[in-house]
Amino acid sequence: MSNDLTSIPCVLMRGGTSKGPFFLASDLPADTARRNRLLLEVMGSGHPLQIDGIGGGNALTSKVAIIDRASRPDADVDYLFAQVKVEQRVVDTSPNCGNMLAAVGPYAIEKGLVAARHPRTEVRIHNVNTGKIILATVETPGGQVVYRGDTRIAGAPGSAAPVRLSFLDAAGARTGRLLPTGNAQEQIHGVTVSLIDCAMPMVLMRACDLGLRGGESPAELNTNGALLARIEAIRIEAGARMGIADAGDKVIPKPVLLSAPEHGGDLQVRYFMPHHCHTALAITGGVGIATAAATEGTLANTFVGCVDLPVGITLEHPSGALEVGLSRSSEHAPVVASVVRTARRLFEGRVFATSSLATDAAQWTSAA
Repeated sequence: MSNDLTSIPCVLMRGGTSKGPFFLASDLPADTARRNRLLLEVMGSGHPLQIDGIGGGNALTSKVAIIDRASRPDADVDYLFAQVKVEQRVVDTSPNCGNMLAAVGPYAIEKGLVAARHPRTEVRIHNVNTGKIILATVETPGGQVVYRGDTRIAGAPGSAAPVRLSFLDAAGARTGRLLPTGNAQEQIHGVTVSLIDCAMPMVLMRACDLGLRGGESPAELNTNGALLARIEAIRIEAGARMGIADAGDKVIPKPVLLSAPEHGGDLQVRYFMPHHCHTALAITGGVGIATAAATEGTLANTFVGCVDLPVGITLEHPSGALEVGLSRSSEHAPVVASVVRTARRLFEGRVFATSSLATDAAQWTSAA
């Protein structure tokens, strides 16, 4: 075998309705620019199929999780999420990903970063992207992570063990405020919007205001060039108002289309990533939309009406539905948003890179 290939340990995991490689921070270059070049190479970005890497040719399968020992005393581990674009050679670490988050706890336990307990283990995760803490509860009977179980989630086949995620104080993840402009509603390019920052910065719009019924499939929406261009113009202006510079070069804020439920839920949503409609719903998006639904005056709240906590908000999406539990310990305490996800370990080994980027990581090895 050629000896010119650098190899890096990684574990490919499914978290919720996303998947991607998990790396220990100590196995990657410390320099951000060199680390990002490496991630682009191993994922194969710059090609629509990511044919020369392990990315899946889709935004949902071109994600990376970087795990490290906790950098703050109220957490067990650090989790840095990276959205690696498919056709562009860009690594964006501005957002969090709640689906990949579902696999962080199991990964950290199996890597020995967190001691397992019987019958389940709580892992306090510091999301480096947002500075927020998320509590993950992982099933660990006998002190071992289990992946088999009876929990099913929309957008992922089969069933698995549940992973419970509680976002302890998700508001203001990027801007420091739930309503970054101080307004529950405002106008952008003639469209009424709500600008929300909770787990993920988002711009919420009524589907009907864009000439849609709300139940369109992702395929229908993704082929409507005029619609996508209009949404992008609104998104960029929303980013500017939220204090997110150069939103056109970032994946935040995310656009969300709202409509009345059709299948017994509380709200129907179409979530964009940001240039294509999600086939299901991002967990961070679900947390933010549900919180918006419980925030007086927002567009989401106008669909749901008066909400008293604790409550469960069911969000209908293209693959089914997601229930988000909202609660708070006291009247003025932060809202805690909770969801149930599943995760699975897919493979572990070493991923190969052809570039010589390993000079500052002694633990990297060359293929024999």
